[in-house]
Amino acid sequence: MSSDKKTQLTEIVEVDPGLMHGSPCFRGTRVPVHVLLNDLKSGCTIDEFLDGCPTVSRAQVEGYLELAQDLVTECVVS
Repeated sequence: MSSDKKTQLTEIVEVDPGLMHGSPCFRGTRVPVHVLLNDLKSGCTIDEFLDGCPTVSRAQVEGYLELAQDLVTECVVS
């Protein structure tokens, strides 16, 4: 992962051992990123996720998903 992408990721996700047992969370919230992935896997839309997690912004969700896509692409191509 490039340093630019790592910077983008740290703007979206934070890991704090004192917050949610150190689970990666959307920055500035107590919402673990795995909640988004679980919701999407269960068939929820991004709008439904955002309705249930109002402290998370659409920009955070879209940025996280774009970075996840880029990471998977990098892993497959490497």
